[in-house]
Amino acid sequence: MNDLVTVLLESLRDGYVQVSAFVAVTVLAFGLLQYWTDGAVISAIEDNERLQVLFGGLLGLTPGCGGAIVVMPLYVRGTVSFGTVVATLGATAGDSAFVILALAPEAALYAYAIAFVASVATGYLVDSFGMGVSRVDAAVARLSPATADGGTVVNGGVGPNPAHDYGGPSPTHAHDTGPDRRSRVLTPLSHLLHVAWWLASVAGLVLGTLYLLRGGPEVALALDLGFDGLFTAIGVVGAVLSLYLYAVGRHYVGEGEIARARDSFGSVYDTLTHAAMETSFVTVWVLVAFLVYEYAVLLTGVNVTTVAAAAGVLAPIGGAVVGLIPGCGPQILLASVYAEGGLPFSALSANAIAQDGDALFPLLAVDAKAAIVATIYNLLPAVVVGVALHFLWSPVFGMAEFGFGVL
Repeated sequence: MNDLVTVLLESLRDGYVQVSAFVAVTVLAFGLLQYWTDGAVISAIEDNERLQVLFGGLLGLTPGCGGAIVVMPLYVRGTVSFGTVVATLGATAGDSAFVILALAPEAALYAYAIAFVASVATGYLVDSFGMGVSRVDAAVARLSPATADGGTVVNGGVGPNPAHDYGGPSPTHAHDTGPDRRSRVLTPLSHLLHVAWWLASVAGLVLGTLYLLRGGPEVALALDLGFDGLFTAIGVVGAVLSLYLYAVGRHYVGEGEIARARDSFGSVYDTLTHAAMETSFVTVWVLVAFLVYEYAVLLTGVNVTTVAAAAGVLAPIGGAVVGLIPGCGPQILLASVYAEGGLPFSALSANAIAQDGDALFPLLAVDAKAAIVATIYNLLPAVVVGVALHFLWSPVFGMAEFGFGVL
């Protein structure tokens, strides 16, 4: 029982300080960029057709799913190409990127650079040679009349990339959102705890940075004013606040929908709120991943590294297959296992290319065929690159398959 409690507390603490505090900074930075530019990023994508695939890959590369989610409705309303969708989804690092960036930054640099190059190349190939895209677009054009923003018919629906209405979730401005619940008690409490969460995240960022500068040492569970005690207290408190914001608070502060892309925000506080709720979502999944892995090892005694090593070339193929699952939860679990030294780098890279994170959901809701085709297009380079890394990485570059880049 003591071991079970210890694993729980250490997972809460480490998940928040080692991952969530850094996630908060990244999500906030992207949100502030959207706020300060008032949607200029999206306008740049729409106005540069030849660079759309590259821009899509760059947006997908940003940690989290927000950048990629922004691109999906742009395709559905006909302003970006199908190759841009493929490149964006393939380069999407999703929320699992936060785990790798925090725990294995060197691995993140290589894995996501590989994913970016492979995905952008695939996107340009798709646009250059068609590869079934015309059939997908023709089917979509038959479903609804070609329209642009505001409902104006353009080009009569002809051309390689017909525009049409977008019927599902779309990027929204701040004035389109608001609390979906109100309470005389929970509304002010949620805003208060949101502020407390940011104070904990700042403290967690400082402690997390010191932790990395010290080389990632073992930190004992403690309750004192020393480094170990502050690390434990801030980590547990921050994790508990994250659980509250995800389960309850987000409904009272205007962020009830998770992974809802926005092209701008109404204020700095609105940007802070969005970043806090998105980070809380990541925190919950990180905690689930940590607990699943740690309890599995504790209760079964199975050495995951040994099992993955025995899988051989099936490891990267398995990583690519896991990437087919929409959503960030399974990908965060896989990234956490890698960070624990339980998977080879080839599996991480294959998963980085194949995964679409939450960005696939809005496209599935409106254009399932396009979503499925895009996913298949990204599975192919994921398997090829993952298998190639399995056979070539260690002998060619002299880097170990396991533990590569893990602090």
